[in-house]
Amino acid sequence: MSIDYSARRRSLASTVSADAFAFVPGPNLRYYTGLDFHLSERPTVAFYRPAEDDLAIIVPQLETTTLESQSDAAWKVFDWNDRDGYLGAFDQAIAALGLGNKHLGLDDLVMRAFEWLALQRAEPSIQAVGAGRGMLQVRSRKTPDEIAALREAVRITEQALATVVAQAEPGQTEAEITEELHAALKEGGSTGNAFDTIVLTGPKSALPHGHPGQRALGADELLLIDFGGIFGGYPADITRTFCLGTPDPELARVHDVVRQANAAGRAIAGPGVPCGEVDRATRDVIREAGYGDHFTHRTGHGLGLEIHELPQIAEGVTDELEPGMVFTIEPGIYLEGKGGVRIEDDILVTETGTESLTSFPRGISR
Repeated sequence: MSIDYSARRRSLASTVSADAFAFVPGPNLRYYTGLDFHLSERPTVAFYRPAEDDLAIIVPQLETTTLESQSDAAWKVFDWNDRDGYLGAFDQAIAALGLGNKHLGLDDLVMRAFEWLALQRAEPSIQAVGAGRGMLQVRSRKTPDEIAALREAVRITEQALATVVAQAEPGQTEAEITEELHAALKEGGSTGNAFDTIVLTGPKSALPHGHPGQRALGADELLLIDFGGIFGGYPADITRTFCLGTPDPELARVHDVVRQANAAGRAIAGPGVPCGEVDRATRDVIREAGYGDHFTHRTGHGLGLEIHELPQIAEGVTDELEPGMVFTIEPGIYLEGKGGVRIEDDILVTETGTESLTSFPRGISR
């Protein structure tokens, strides 16, 4: 996709008031500059000054070729080597950029203490501004290209789910089903797994974040699958809960309650709706059914370059949904020792309402 990184940086400058911004390797650096460096013990710090509309970077000498290959922007480069250490590069960069007595917007949700201490050592008068949340707020409003990538990630993921579930049989282990999902994702064009795939059977399905193992699926047990592929750097995240035979009557009822809760969340979501109200809609359905104590997590989370980002769909969150936001609705009920159900969809906020990017059937039967 063709990305206007300058426009993204201007959006950040209009969201957070600062004389300059400092990024470290991670999703924010990638989103605002296109650079994809590994966060390591060797510090890399990139700077953006809105007034000058310029970029600078402190970078290990061994990474300068990576910088050249990833960006055609005009960077002021302050490199350093292992022999001399990085402090001199920090001194040079801060002096050249004139950051004394300036407000520096920090990527504070990712930046480590030693990087901030090196900045402060170079210029004690730097005034730190926590800009991490503002960086995430800009990222939460997806562009058409980002939405297109998310759509394709969902398509690949649902295709893989359909293939594997159609072939699933009692006696298969969680690990075997997980391997089949990963193979189907790769065959469909996914560049990786969005997160550690969750495949749980029987009583283990009551673990919201359980790990697949060697347990085999029983004939009339629940099968919970929570996974996602990646396309263009953007992930899908879908959960469905099945029974390949005849489910326990209470678990069948629980599945129906969760399906209704998911539908209630999707029905109320839209531009201008507080995130907490979406959570309330799903939670009220589950509470009224008598299972409120068994819904133990938030209703959903944002999707983007990271699998968990803004918006946060949780109790008490007053942030309002905006067009372009993509998030999950994933209510669940978990009965310890018996089984659990979660149904998760990926939702796009439009100008007039919402669209569910996921469309895989939500019933208990495959």
